[in-house]
Amino acid sequence: MRKALNDLDARLFVRVASRRLRGTDPWLSRLTRAADHGKLWMAGAALLGATGNRTARRAALRGAGSLLLASALANVAAKGLTRRPRPALDPVPVVRRLLKQPVTSSFPSGHSASAAAFATALAIESPLLGAIAAPVAAAVMASRVYVGVHYPGDVLAGAALGAGTVALTLRWWPRRSDHPASTAAPVVKAPALPTGEGLYVVVNGASGSGALTGADSAERSVEELRRELPGAHIRLCTDGDDLAALLDQAAALAVTSDGALGICGGDGSVNLAAAVAAREGLPLAVFPGGTLNHFAVDLGTHTLRATADAVKAGSACAVDVALATGDHGDRQLFLNTFSIGIYPELVRVREHLEKRLGKWPALAVALVRVLAGAEPVRLTVSGVPRTLWMLFAGNGTYDPPGFAPTHRTSLDGGRLDIRAVDGSHPFARTRLLLAFLTGTLATSRVYREARLAALDLTDLHEVRNLAVDGEAFPAPDRLRLSKVTAALTVYRPERPAIP
Repeated sequence: MRKALNDLDARLFVRVASRRLRGTDPWLSRLTRAADHGKLWMAGAALLGATGNRTARRAALRGAGSLLLASALANVAAKGLTRRPRPALDPVPVVRRLLKQPVTSSFPSGHSASAAAFATALAIESPLLGAIAAPVAAAVMASRVYVGVHYPGDVLAGAALGAGTVALTLRWWPRRSDHPASTAAPVVKAPALPTGEGLYVVVNGASGSGALTGADSAERSVEELRRELPGAHIRLCTDGDDLAALLDQAAALAVTSDGALGICGGDGSVNLAAAVAAREGLPLAVFPGGTLNHFAVDLGTHTLRATADAVKAGSACAVDVALATGDHGDRQLFLNTFSIGIYPELVRVREHLEKRLGKWPALAVALVRVLAGAEPVRLTVSGVPRTLWMLFAGNGTYDPPGFAPTHRTSLDGGRLDIRAVDGSHPFARTRLLLAFLTGTLATSRVYREARLAALDLTDLHEVRNLAVDGEAFPAPDRLRLSKVTAALTVYRPERPAIP
């Protein structure tokens, strides 16, 4: 059976590769050179990333990360275990033998693994992008036989390895749902404001979005808001202005006119505005104006126009808010996340690397870097002494499972999403890294998850800072994390969508 398959492989190779000897289809030779070292696919990822579309960017990240892993598995691991010689028509082994250089194995095809990985990764995030990439990937695979460097069996094995690698990435990096987070019915009346009259918006000039930062980004946002909502009262917060004070002034005016409060900025700005809106019983219009806009994206208001349309129609919902209450009764509201330990640094390093490596490969590198120099902290959690690398609390239910969630499936339900990494077990760092790499984090003894209405943290003497919605604050001696259900009414389109 094996001999028959090898004979068939050889006959197919001769039939395809002989076309090169007759001088036909020269474009295949150019295509195979373009795909050397993944240049073709990395260029495609760069183009997708430059579009600014969230789906395209996610596809580019998954494609680049999958390509790197598939290439390593094919060219380093798999070829190191096999010794299948290159086809007779391949001139490279002859040259290498004359120069006394090692000849690489023919099995499997690294080019095919990379091509299949990239196209499959794109298809997972966007079937349309996958359909566009598939013919190019197939042509690259065919070119490897055409130029005489691989048997058809090498190509098929490489394609299977590449596609299988992408399937494995779903264990660490599940595909993001196309549905925004679930919410509750609005508690506060959200008036329909067709022209924006009655809406008082503060635009944070210090926030940045995409290629624009600071004043440029803020001015563009102000211009778009005035086009969408010409009757809205818009105030730009510039250097030297107190954002909290401007929000208080805008809220006071909105209360007297039975209107609404608006904020345009990043998650830190939205956090301040949410605290004011919840205190005054005002509906809040969240216009994304930051770099990441986690809350706006999870809500489904990923563009200024989406929020403006909801304001015009009076379409709104209610979301939970979470509170971190200190030992003197001082409270810090958070809409997204609370964390202590390595989590803030882990996210910072991952976000710095993910444009080059892809999200989950960047997370693996970030985990190694951060754990190498970090130390766990001791504290008491609900009366039980703990030694933790990280404690994460999310407002709502986050996905994917693990210690680096990226998006939410719910913004209601009255529960905190608690995740912790235990540092008290022997070789905790090594076990954590192995559990992440093998996809067994859910069953690892160093990792814990829970959905709780409240959580008490005491004896925080070793904890210097805590992070709330991306902002750092000094840690008190004790904290209580809790939820207030449907505490904030926010404008949201009737049919929100995540791009």
